[in-house]
Amino acid sequence: MKNYISILVITLLFSCQNTAQTNKKQQALMTLEPVEVPLKDGKAKAYFASGCFWCAEAIYQSVIGVDEVISGYSGGHTNNPTYQSSNTGRTGHAESIEVIYDPKVVSFSDLVEVYFSSQDPTQVNGQGPDRGSQYRSIIFYQNNEQKQIAETQKAKWATKLNAVIAAEIMPFQKFWEAEDYHQDFEERNPNNAYIQNVSRKRLEQFKRSCPYLVKKEAKDIINKDN
Repeated sequence: MKNYISILVITLLFSCQNTAQTNKKQQALMTLEPVEVPLKDGKAKAYFASGCFWCAEAIYQSVIGVDEVISGYSGGHTNNPTYQSSNTGRTGHAESIEVIYDPKVVSFSDLVEVYFSSQDPTQVNGQGPDRGSQYRSIIFYQNNEQKQIAETQKAKWATKLNAVIAAEIMPFQKFWEAEDYHQDFEERNPNNAYIQNVSRKRLEQFKRSCPYLVKKEAKDIINKDN
């Protein structure tokens, strides 16, 4: 019995030490200068985390001016994160998306509006049934202008909802692309139970909230479904 208690105490102490070290590493990331991704062929990139990346990917693929959305991981302190490692919550990474868009058609401010309009911005460490730090909400900024936009919109939503907004505002450092089977998941698996019961509801929430930012083809799908 004494041996069992000793092992339990040692395990708890080790777990607490790991958590403390992880928290220190995450706090250090907040002090870094953001990395700005240059335009390529006139297209910009933006990065967000808001729960499951399957949901976020499908939402932003429906936004005007968006060419492509890639699922991946960002916001953590380890290199080469995977779905398995990020799910432990010990890498600091959150399921994230890279949004490739035309800034002449849709602005970063518009993308942040989509961000807040397509989730429960008050839920901490998760969205809906997805819980854990790997599902937390983060707006990644690449410069001071984007940081200001994110902070202003966060404050606006806090006033609008009269609630504390859970989204972190974090300097962008690096995006790690997720495994192939995660890419375009909703498009390839429309009858998946999670897609039907969770992801589609968030997509419909965005389309109701920001109809002026929805691509025509996405609107046509809505009309067909209804």
